[in-house]
Amino acid sequence: MTDYKAERAEAWREELRKSIPAKDRTNLERVEMPMQDAVERRSNNLEVNLGLTEEMAVKESHRCLDCANPTCVTGCPVNVNIPKFIKKIEAKDFLGAAAVIKETSTLPAVCGRVCPQEKQCESKCFYTQKLKKPAVAIGYLERFAADYERESGKMSIPECEKPNGIKVAAIGSGPASLAWAADMARKGYDVTVFEALHEIGGVLKYGIPEFRLPKKIVDVEIENLAKMGVKFLTNTIIGRTITLETLRERGFKAFFIAAGAGLPRFMNIPGENANGIFSSNEYLTRVNLMHAADPEYDTPVIKGKNVMVVGGGNTAMDSVRTAKRLGAERAMIVYRRSEDEMPARLEEVHHAKEEGVEFLTLNNPVEYFANDKGQVQQAKIQKMELGEPDASGRRSPIPVEGSEYLVDTDVVVVAVGVSPNPIITSAIEGLDVDPKRRTIIVNPENNQSNISDIFAGGDIVRGGATVILAMGDGRKAAQGADEYLKSL
Repeated sequence: MTDYKAERAEAWREELRKSIPAKDRTNLERVEMPMQDAVERRSNNLEVNLGLTEEMAVKESHRCLDCANPTCVTGCPVNVNIPKFIKKIEAKDFLGAAAVIKETSTLPAVCGRVCPQEKQCESKCFYTQKLKKPAVAIGYLERFAADYERESGKMSIPECEKPNGIKVAAIGSGPASLAWAADMARKGYDVTVFEALHEIGGVLKYGIPEFRLPKKIVDVEIENLAKMGVKFLTNTIIGRTITLETLRERGFKAFFIAAGAGLPRFMNIPGENANGIFSSNEYLTRVNLMHAADPEYDTPVIKGKNVMVVGGGNTAMDSVRTAKRLGAERAMIVYRRSEDEMPARLEEVHHAKEEGVEFLTLNNPVEYFANDKGQVQQAKIQKMELGEPDASGRRSPIPVEGSEYLVDTDVVVVAVGVSPNPIITSAIEGLDVDPKRRTIIVNPENNQSNISDIFAGGDIVRGGATVILAMGDGRKAAQGADEYLKSL
């Protein structure tokens, strides 16, 4: 039977191509995201970016050239059909745009907010690659489509195959697990997600502040999975409260381990055990998940007047901007390389500066000093200079002799990386784990471990990953698990 709706949509796209020639599209300016005023937002936890209006979204969609070879898609770890959903927006079929994204992405409203599009899909855009102009605002448009669908009250639920009765389990409930669970549910499997904490969402809930990713956004995405039949079980630590062997005895046939990287790293410098020195993981979890900033809750956190955050990634930016919202008079980023080497998103660095964060780049703490009550009160900082590139390609920081100086600080947040927690991996006998990084070793083709019914992805494999890379792992592992189960 002819799909007249599809024919009309294609005809409309063709009319749009004719009405706005490519040479005119390339002269259009990229839209700017409306946002809260910097002075106002640093005293509240409301979302900073306010989203595009319908008019702005359609205007930005006009810039898409609908390339014959859409290189933007190759930059997306979950292969969203980017030109197709953008052309749906151009045709003002906003619900259709959301449906296209959800064909391959479980968390469009999340990804539209926190994914580093400038390093992924937008970096492959024709504008960036060939014209040396700002890329089409793919992330902004993804967020617009997802938000429009949610606010319309017409959320679509992906179709699932007939239930096959085969039980499978995801361990951890972050983005990798949620992507895996969605794909497995679509394939007809009976999926249960086990989470150690009391809320579902993993790093999306405990690691990313409300002002960057509102919890209600994550909750809606999780509710959609529940409507697909995915079951969630909280307060369950695999390897402690229950073992994988017990789950096998209960009929589970395949497992996806995506428990994240919750073990903090410190610098092991003198005085680092003083009161008031937190890992970024603990600091953000206390505030984001345990309501430490809310006076009605008993969860303690030292707010601090002079807060120093050590590191230059997104977690460091989240921590220092959180400190500002907790009332810090002086909030500092201390980073041993230059700003150009910072791995944080440019947008997050820009927002932090607007909010009054001070950047002490080419500086590194070497010692902390506490008062007679054990509370940190000063840090000894050493200036650095850049030498030759290291293994990562970034220029290595070299200490400048005799350059040490003291900085007053009553709270220090260390955001220099994390490692996988060994609870799960140590509880699985025979599982291949990298002895240095503590990450699970998997086949990169299907994310299968050396134990045939165990797959893994996200931070517990990569040691550190973006939301979208973790989701890509989940999708790849779902395909691998499906093939494995069908081979039994």
